[in-house]
Amino acid sequence: MRRGRLGRFSLVMALFALLMLLSPLFAQERTVTPEYFHIKDFKFQSGEVLSDLVVEYATLGNKKVDKAGNITNAIVWCHVWGGSAAQIGEAKGVVGPGKMFDTTRYFIIAPTTIGSPGSSSPSTSKLGPKFPKYTMGDIVRAQYILVTEHLKIKHLKGVAGPSMGGYQTLEWAVSYPGFMDFIIPIATSYEHKGRVLGIFELMSNAIKTDPDYQGGNYREQPATGMRNGFMGNFLWYFSDAFYKEKYPTTETFLKTVDGAGRAAGKADANDVVWRNNSMRTYDTKGRISKIKARALVIGINQDELFPPSDALALSKSIKGARLFIYDSLFGHVGCTYDLIKAEQAVRDFIK
Repeated sequence: MRRGRLGRFSLVMALFALLMLLSPLFAQERTVTPEYFHIKDFKFQSGEVLSDLVVEYATLGNKKVDKAGNITNAIVWCHVWGGSAAQIGEAKGVVGPGKMFDTTRYFIIAPTTIGSPGSSSPSTSKLGPKFPKYTMGDIVRAQYILVTEHLKIKHLKGVAGPSMGGYQTLEWAVSYPGFMDFIIPIATSYEHKGRVLGIFELMSNAIKTDPDYQGGNYREQPATGMRNGFMGNFLWYFSDAFYKEKYPTTETFLKTVDGAGRAAGKADANDVVWRNNSMRTYDTKGRISKIKARALVIGINQDELFPPSDALALSKSIKGARLFIYDSLFGHVGCTYDLIKAEQAVRDFIK
């Protein structure tokens, strides 16, 4: 690669890496208008109650209804760590007319998870450390209430999502096994254990041990802890070959890692810690036999967070599941940036 091109690519990917940690992962393709649904007296699995839980969501596509007026073509898209409902409008090459998730055929629903700004979170609720501790089960139950009570949908065509969105997809399938026709968990696992658990625990510990964190009662963000936490996480999102090829000099690599640390300035510490805690208790392995939906499991050979062995184990645990694994220099980030490589597998499966 020529030096000039490498320099431009490094800058682009540095910015992309920051978006990976904080927001949707695709170049903007269309604007979606967020909507908001309020759930009164939402009871968390911990027993805590939030009097007004706000669920942000966006929709794309055309509704199809049966003779009784029921929507029959809805798909829920679950976003990645740090994402939001806006991600569905930014899914370049993946969501849209005639694309992998064809908006002329399907009605796509994209909720923002509990704990991510847009929906109720420690920062948006102003509760800070008093915000209830939540789980993947709580996240999905809020989405289920949105779908059934607000959107009046009695059955989903499917649920899909990458990374932490895959956690939600599997939680949907085991919690409401008869509610969808298919699931597509992408670059994910049926449990949050091993190295991936350690990576996010290290991130949380970097934040919580910053003296400025003050047990979550900070007036200003614990900048050092946030910076170190985000820098550490960045090192796992791409493949080892990507870092070596795209940042061949010490200067370019360290500059990019520093940029990932500075991206923390756009996040809230309690939002990050609470989100990481929600993954800590995630484990669908013991309930996987409850799944009734058809399943297409997608993995990436170069994924450092969820290696292909996770995809293989997940596919073997779901009766009749299909497995598709592709190569991506982007590593885990390829679960969205290179998802187009799974287009034919997804199209064949949905048919």
